[in-house]
Amino acid sequence: MVSDKKLHRMDEIIDEFRMRIKDSSRKEVFSDVFDTATLKALYELARKGFIDAMGGSVSTGKEANIFHAISKEKGEVAVKIYMMSTANFHAMKDYIIGDPRFVGIKQAKNDIILAWAKKEFKNLQRAKDAGVRVPEPYITRRNILLMEFIGKDGVPMPQLKEAKIKQEEAPLFFNKIVEYMTLLYRDAKLIHADLSEYNILVDIDTMSPVIIDMGQSVTTDHINAETFLRRDVDNIARFFKKLNVQVNEEKMMSMIKEVEK
Repeated sequence: MVSDKKLHRMDEIIDEFRMRIKDSSRKEVFSDVFDTATLKALYELARKGFIDAMGGSVSTGKEANIFHAISKEKGEVAVKIYMMSTANFHAMKDYIIGDPRFVGIKQAKNDIILAWAKKEFKNLQRAKDAGVRVPEPYITRRNILLMEFIGKDGVPMPQLKEAKIKQEEAPLFFNKIVEYMTLLYRDAKLIHADLSEYNILVDIDTMSPVIIDMGQSVTTDHINAETFLRRDVDNIARFFKKLNVQVNEEKMMSMIKEVEK
């Protein structure tokens, strides 16, 4: 039985969300994202000290929304919430069902989405352990993932596509991203599977890339691993060719997969 005091605190957290979602479009986001079960999970995270204050939305997508929060222990935190009502679980199934880590999972919509949050947590942890710069994952509960906020004062670092990298800096960025792709493949045994200028942030302080959005990332023994890796390579090559970087896709593939030789 939840005490009246705890229920009051949960009401305060819900009201805090509502106060920060001001315009009509954000109100629609609220109804899509914050169902009762999600709000209870957020309350539990707040009760355990993982969240001390909630901020507003910093990113919206078809599958998930990301909010800014403050934690006394971690500082600025990103709260990623997968939407139970609107997430495209049919697309998610292609990445979940072939993953040996999720053998036997039920194929119902809710089960797939809840597994997706756990999957991104595990992928981020494996990537971090392999030396790839990613948001550090803190904890996952139900359809919620708490992780390091890549930004300052509630403002996220820019995506690679909008970071206005100078032409002379482009080769260094390209080499670092290929290095991260290699570390993912060789040490984390992962392929991002959706890598592009949209899923890479630029840390302005260090002028270095940060890989994000790893929910769909698959293990190297996934049935579609080769296809996903090829797509990642093609996306990165396409972007950097526009910045006049000399790129050879086959050489990239060979470098990333050199571990197999």
